[in-house]
Amino acid sequence: MSTAHYERLTAMDTSFLVLEKPWSPLHVSATLIYEAGPMANADGGIDITAYRKATESVLHLIPRYRQKLQWIPVVGHPVWVDDPEFNLEYHVRHTSLPRPGTDEQLKKLSARIMAQPLDHSKPLWEAWLVEGLEGDRFAVISKIHHCMVDGMAGKDLAQILHSTDPRETEREKAPVWAPRKAPSPTRLLTDELGRYVGLPRRAARGMRDAMNELYELREEVVTRVRSVADMMSSMREEPSKTPLNEAIGPHRRFDWRDMPLEDVKKVRRALGCTINDVVLATVTGAVRRFLQARGHELEGVDFRIAAPVSIRSSDDRDMGNRVSQWFVRAPLDESDPRARVQKIQAATEELKASKQALDADLIMNIAEWTPTILLSLASRSASGSAPYNMMVTNVPGPQQALYLLGARLESLYSQVPIADSTALGVALVSYAGKLCWGFNADFESVPDLELFADAIEGSFLEIAEAACVTFDGPCDGGESPS
Repeated sequence: MSTAHYERLTAMDTSFLVLEKPWSPLHVSATLIYEAGPMANADGGIDITAYRKATESVLHLIPRYRQKLQWIPVVGHPVWVDDPEFNLEYHVRHTSLPRPGTDEQLKKLSARIMAQPLDHSKPLWEAWLVEGLEGDRFAVISKIHHCMVDGMAGKDLAQILHSTDPRETEREKAPVWAPRKAPSPTRLLTDELGRYVGLPRRAARGMRDAMNELYELREEVVTRVRSVADMMSSMREEPSKTPLNEAIGPHRRFDWRDMPLEDVKKVRRALGCTINDVVLATVTGAVRRFLQARGHELEGVDFRIAAPVSIRSSDDRDMGNRVSQWFVRAPLDESDPRARVQKIQAATEELKASKQALDADLIMNIAEWTPTILLSLASRSASGSAPYNMMVTNVPGPQQALYLLGARLESLYSQVPIADSTALGVALVSYAGKLCWGFNADFESVPDLELFADAIEGSFLEIAEAACVTFDGPCDGGESPS
């Protein structure tokens, strides 16, 4: 007789379920665009059967994709269990643009698909294969709930399906899969009660370990305590309200832009900062332009960018979230683009020194012992205002070309979820020599999303000019940044 199997969600993973609202789904999405290549059928369509077979062949490597949520009675905490009714065709879907489909039509389709919440009674992911895109191309629009995986986890479907070899056009046959038995509600509740009964012993052991660390890290303790206090204080104080911080609805707009990665590196070298500093300064300049165009006063505006930071170790490849956050104050009232970069750089260096990301992880570890029902009640009683104005994620991707069953991946544009009162989010992925910018926005609050995307390009060129960087040689009187 098989033993019942389940996996308990961490506090951080659970928070993405608790904080989700019908008009603010917390899944991460991406639109991946491919050259059709060997995936094309004789009639000009795309081979969905081959794509489904390839997907099925790797699911044993990522068992979470065949698991669904179950809830512990009374306590209300979620666990993962195998879905005995798993149906691949439900999750891998097939659609088409009216031929010849344009990028603008694909953006609108991506926005509609991304806005739809995932069904919590099934495994929390979908992949839409979209054919009919002009230029002999197709796209895959992927959705995965944030409670399953963060952007740096590595073990996700998209990464496993891709290869650096264009000749790899077939996958091995999928191994036979049998769902493991799910635990009974009584078993779940009994295990959970046992977990809390053992809390004093674990706490005592943890206290002994903590005391040992205190003797070894006395100087760091002061920094960590101050960092936690500063972070909690910044989260209590609400940032300034701007036209980008209106109440959001259930509909979305999606746009994207490309930027040569080497251009960004040239600017980074010229200014002596990180690529992430350039990105955050570029976003700051774009927000500045965008708000000025709307007639919004910039003097004294406390505009905060939430920048997720991975705290995943290099050998950690488990599903689930190992990500924390920085809150960076964006100097919108600074007219000098070079000075904006310097202020962003100073802010990020201070955050690194404060170890704020690690301290946020410490807080989430404490939350492991907070009953889920209390997290849920806290979510319902919250004012709805986030402690930041905009989310900006920046994920380094592979720099070599990737292939899906021989079809070359041309571009990939990520979508970061937007929360209440944060009507615009920015997600970047570097891939094959370019920086792919994805912009996700509330449909009603940001009808002019295209203008913000254009402002990103204008802001970057403004920074490059201020750094005396040109992309076809050094500027007059300046030194080459390379």
